[in-house]
Amino acid sequence: MEVSLKGKVILVTGGSRGIGRALSKQLSDSGAAVAVHYNSNEEQAQSILKELNPSCQLFQADLSDASETINLFKQVIDKMNGLDVLINNAGVAISSDLTKTDDDWLSDWQFTMDVNLKATGLLCKKAIEHYLENGGGRIINISSRAAFRGDTSDYLAYAASKGGVVALTRSIARAYGKNEIKAFTIAPGFVRTDMAQDFMDQYGEGFALDDIALNQLTEPKDLAPLVTLMASGLMDHATGCTIDVNAASYVH
Repeated sequence: MEVSLKGKVILVTGGSRGIGRALSKQLSDSGAAVAVHYNSNEEQAQSILKELNPSCQLFQADLSDASETINLFKQVIDKMNGLDVLINNAGVAISSDLTKTDDDWLSDWQFTMDVNLKATGLLCKKAIEHYLENGGGRIINISSRAAFRGDTSDYLAYAASKGGVVALTRSIARAYGKNEIKAFTIAPGFVRTDMAQDFMDQYGEGFALDDIALNQLTEPKDLAPLVTLMASGLMDHATGCTIDVNAASYVH
């Protein structure tokens, strides 16, 4: 089955690298006009733009800053003439051991929450406002396996933030379904990205491989078909669901 996203405008946060890059490429190949958000690496962002269809555009914003997050949404609406699908993919995972001072640990906690949960919540709010005025839309939030099974002691903030994303998404689905707004969560396990490489540098790739039921780590492109299907509208009756993509490292 070929899924067409022609005519749809889709915002992908963190869309220039890792999972977001694979999503941007697949969505573009399926015909969508993709608003590719990036934080600071313009060269990397320009490189992905060359691989996308001509209707796609780049948007820069620091998602730890609420005002930049709000402006990002406004810029996308203005330049792309609307929005059909919001994909909150951007995230940070900071190793923050309890041996740190209270101030340093709290700083890591706050930054993680600002990017992973506050920005996600704020973009969801703006999307809902837009969808209520324009007949509906879809939200796809990338959470994590860690939201359900927890994480290591130095990634407490990461796990907590991703748990919040799950609750947020389910609440949106329940509250706004009658308004034709659908919301989905994807909970990846370990995915081979730059962010994951930091973890592997710390714990070793064997630690990640031993934790999964398959012989290979999940690649960013493995999430792209599912996101495309969610964005298309063919999965609307699964609104509120969480789908695991974790190579059976956590089954529930």
